[in-house]
Amino acid sequence: SSGINAEYGEKKMIKRATSTYGLHQYLLPNGCHSSFRLSTVPCNHSISTLKCRFFTTQTNNNQNKRVRVRYAPSPTGLMHLGGLRTALYNYLFARSKGGTFILRIEDTDATRFVEGATENLISSLEWAGLDYDEGPGKDGGFGPYVQSHRKELYQKHAQELLEKGSAYRCFCTAERLQAIRDRSKTESSIYDRTCLKLTPQEIEQKLQSGMPYTIRMKVPKGTTSIDDGIRGKVFFTNEQIDDQILIKSDKMPTYHLANVVDDHLMEISHVIRGEEWLTSTPKHVILYKQFGWSPPEFFHLPLLLNSDRSKLSKRQGDVSVESYKNKGYLPSALVNFIAFLGWSPSNNNQEIFTKEELIKIFSFDQVNKAGTVVNLSKLEWFNVQHIKRYLAEPEGMATFVQKVKAGLKEHLGNEPLLDNDKFIQRVIEVVKERVHLTGDFVSLSIPIFKDPDYTSVETAKMGQKLWKGEPSESAIKDIMAVLESVPETQFDNDTIFSKLQSVIQTHTLGVVLNLCRLTVTGTPVGAGIINMIELIGKEKTLKRMSKGLDHFNKKRLT
Repeated sequence: SSGINAEYGEKKMIKRATSTYGLHQYLLPNGCHSSFRLSTVPCNHSISTLKCRFFTTQTNNNQNKRVRVRYAPSPTGLMHLGGLRTALYNYLFARSKGGTFILRIEDTDATRFVEGATENLISSLEWAGLDYDEGPGKDGGFGPYVQSHRKELYQKHAQELLEKGSAYRCFCTAERLQAIRDRSKTESSIYDRTCLKLTPQEIEQKLQSGMPYTIRMKVPKGTTSIDDGIRGKVFFTNEQIDDQILIKSDKMPTYHLANVVDDHLMEISHVIRGEEWLTSTPKHVILYKQFGWSPPEFFHLPLLLNSDRSKLSKRQGDVSVESYKNKGYLPSALVNFIAFLGWSPSNNNQEIFTKEELIKIFSFDQVNKAGTVVNLSKLEWFNVQHIKRYLAEPEGMATFVQKVKAGLKEHLGNEPLLDNDKFIQRVIEVVKERVHLTGDFVSLSIPIFKDPDYTSVETAKMGQKLWKGEPSESAIKDIMAVLESVPETQFDNDTIFSKLQSVIQTHTLGVVLNLCRLTVTGTPVGAGIINMIELIGKEKTLKRMSKGLDHFNKKRLT
């Protein structure tokens, strides 16, 4: 299956298309067969020149192939973390090798199709910055890239397998197949090949009567091996491989046939997908051999796990890319986080990477075999780091200024200060240390512009805890007196904090800061309260404190 050029004198040798991994069979000029086994080198890797008694052979290096990879999701719902990880690893590998990244929509199972899912897959890739080179809307000469538009191709190739004797028609009813599955508790549920025993006359009779049928692959005897780029060589006993249905009774292909045909026709060089597809791969390798095609190289990525080490599923919890986007995670942070779900750079403790940096260092040599737990608190940490990186760049800060301004206008309407970009930038600088998600910029900034509602549940609860009657009243009055003495031109964080030292000595730092937060913002958490007071300004701060003092005093008296 790797093209071998061999000469015997002046005549060419022909390599049999049916040769298996590691076992190469040749037809010599005199018609005799010769075989030899390469026990340590799979035939889809580079093999050095082999010297034998009668001839010399040399393989083509598979690594010299142009790299073409595909992300091939089914449109059955929103893209989830596992899907994005698969897309990312395909993307990084393609970009690192100067190859082509393809998006192919595998929609042959109409019963699982979800309206809008294809659009969500494409928009999620765009949001994450994983631009594909070929796919829907980007024809690279290998389309169509939606499997439901390629049905005739699958029918043609299924017919080819029938003619070769590598597949057969199955007329078994759904009830009979279910009975076989029901026996699986005590016996194998592998199809019993009843229809393989039909005579040509019986098959023709059933066809003439219009009896519905499927087309099954005929799994040969022996062993099938896979050379996986992550797991090494994996062997499968063919007796344990089912005669997979290739064409369903509605004439639509199953995943297995469509996947192999499309990968071959689209010249896919490397198949990079989740570990859950590993057990399907021997069926695919057998199909490649039955068609006489060279299989691509395979890489099966480790499973993503929940904290209890159960398999992460899109049906468990909120794991869609859309949900993380809506919660306020940056695409660069999510991509960085997902890159580390099964991979880590060698000899490098660095964790924060841009997409471009990942492309330069990504390699499957550093991809783990074992499953990886998805730690969402780590994702939050990645998000914080990427936000800081983003804000450190003038362009990034300018982008956030506009986003925060738009978000605040939704809550506050036409507040005059929102038109002052420099002021919004100052607000961002003040609140950024408390930000975990991009939406936090808005929620943490609102108290700077909006007077507190002392009757809200949150502020009332805060008041019950912090307001101690006359001691609190005395402290607030002392704070107000100090702030009143600070000139408007010197009303900044350092001056305010310096002037408050006398009050802090009398009432303690905790009491002073907590009462400032209660009366000025009414929120238990937020940016540094002295920094917020500077932005709110002297006049508004004193008005809020006065209102807060009146409210909590009255509340105490009632």
